[in-house]
Amino acid sequence: MSETITLGTAIGILVLLQLKHMLADFFMQTPIMLVDRARYVHVGRALHCLVHAVGSVLCFLLAGLPMGVLFLIVFAEWIIHFHIDYGKGRWSDMKNHTPNEAGFWRAFGVDQTLHQLTYVAMLWAAVWLT
Repeated sequence: MSETITLGTAIGILVLLQLKHMLADFFMQTPIMLVDRARYVHVGRALHCLVHAVGSVLCFLLAGLPMGVLFLIVFAEWIIHFHIDYGKGRWSDMKNHTPNEAGFWRAFGVDQTLHQLTYVAMLWAAVWLT
């Protein structure tokens, strides 16, 4: 890879991160990842964030990102993802919304938007740091 990330590579990374997110959030969650989401210390959430981190490593490896930059960005993603999901878990338990209520979908939308903005920030960091 060249010293800078091209626009095509950046778009490719963003597409890969989107696909990774869909798989990790909607196809790869296990029961332990889905229970007790309002607890801060939560092994299931840590594992869920690890699935996301491994997927992100693969996305950035395919783009040829240097290993030091890659691990810095992915470690930050793990921490941010953990806290976004914790916030949603606490909010959801506190409000006790169900899928047939607008509040459930607002929380879901905020959660997913924060994750997507995290990917934009990760991509920005990858461009800035390479």
